[in-house]
Amino acid sequence: MQMPDPVAAHYRNLLARHYAWMVGLSFDEKVAEQRALLQPILADVTRGLALDLGSGPGYQTFALAQLGFAPVLAFDTSADLLGQLADRIGGLPIRVRSADIVTLADHVQPGQPLRGQVSAIVCMGDTLTHLPSRDAVRSLFASIAAALAPGGVCVLTWRDLTAELTGANRFIPVRSDDDRIMTCFLETTSAETVEVHDLIYSRTAAGWTLEKSSYPKLRLAPAWVADELAAAGLAVRPQTQAGRLCLAVAQKA
Repeated sequence: MQMPDPVAAHYRNLLARHYAWMVGLSFDEKVAEQRALLQPILADVTRGLALDLGSGPGYQTFALAQLGFAPVLAFDTSADLLGQLADRIGGLPIRVRSADIVTLADHVQPGQPLRGQVSAIVCMGDTLTHLPSRDAVRSLFASIAAALAPGGVCVLTWRDLTAELTGANRFIPVRSDDDRIMTCFLETTSAETVEVHDLIYSRTAAGWTLEKSSYPKLRLAPAWVADELAAAGLAVRPQTQAGRLCLAVAQKA
């Protein structure tokens, strides 16, 4: 029997309905932020097909479309977040795919439509750490390399969780206002994973209610990510930061 995906369950049962609030910016403000981040990175890339892997509600999807990429395919497993994305598409060249990003491998086999055809691929936010294992990350990098056209670029962001937090430092305030408070705490479970526990208090007519859920995340060091991108045959640019997230950019020769 196939076991349920804990990440998909966490988003379905808790995080998706609070996601837009958690970000702390309006949709348009977040798209503008991501467009400003991606524009210089992708300035010289052919404006063709683009993929947003783990799109969520579409911040990077819309940024790519506004930068002239067409079509832009948005992959995600959350029906709620994809629904929010779809409601905003209007006339933009965006297509929604309800799929796990690991299924990208199915689309890049010889003779498949995405193989060698993609100008830009982004996997941003903290999506990369949601994969089930480091082997899955390696497989994804191989699929990205197979999907990219010559000169195509992939852009990754993720949170570096390799430094183990202890004691009260494990508790991280995410956001709060008069009606909601979100805190997470991290529990190191192995050399490769941490368990992320999300706690969200919401004010109701009857008082405060608590929703809680947890899911695993991978611990991925920037040097490891760079090495694996290179092993997949991509040329890796010097790594930087995107706010509190690590940023890696790699190009197909």
